[in-house]
Amino acid sequence: MLKKSIQILALPVLVLVAVALLPQRSEAADSDMGGKSFVVKPAADMKWVALPDAPPGPMLSVISGDPAKGPYTAIEKFPAGFSAPLHTHPANHKVVIISGTWIHGEPGKPDVRLEAGSYLFQPAGKPHTTACDAASECVFFIESSGKFSLKMVEEAKKPAK
Repeated sequence: MLKKSIQILALPVLVLVAVALLPQRSEAADSDMGGKSFVVKPAADMKWVALPDAPPGPMLSVISGDPAKGPYTAIEKFPAGFSAPLHTHPANHKVVIISGTWIHGEPGKPDVRLEAGSYLFQPAGKPHTTACDAASECVFFIESSGKFSLKMVEEAKKPAK
C-alpha cells in the first residue's frame, strides 16, 4: 500500500521539480513577446527586410528578438527558386513551413521536400543545403537559439587528372 502511494505521488512531484528547474524567461523575452498582452500582426502590417548576412533573396519579418544580436523568432520568406549551397549556422533553428515547398538537403542523403505544415529542426553547425521550389515562394516561421549567421562549406576538391 505504501509503495503504491509513493508511486502515485512520484509523477506530480517529478513534474513540479521539472517545471521548477526549467529556465525562466527573462523580462526582455516577455516584453518582446508582449508579456501578458496580445501581440497581433496582420499579414498586411508585417514589415519585411532583407535577412542580414544572407545571400540575396530571403526576407524577414521579426516577431521577437534581434537576428543580428541573439535569439529571435520571425516569419521568413524565400523567393521561388531560391537556393543556398552547402552551409552551416551557429545556432539551432526550428522551422515550420507555412506555404510553398522548402527543399532540405544533407550531404550523402536524398533531398527532402517539405510542404506547408512541415517541421524542420536544423542543429547548429550541421552542413545542409536549402532551397525553395520554383513553383512559389516559401514562407515559414523560424525560431533561432542565437543570432543569424551563415558559413559556406567548401566542397571537397576533386583531384587533378
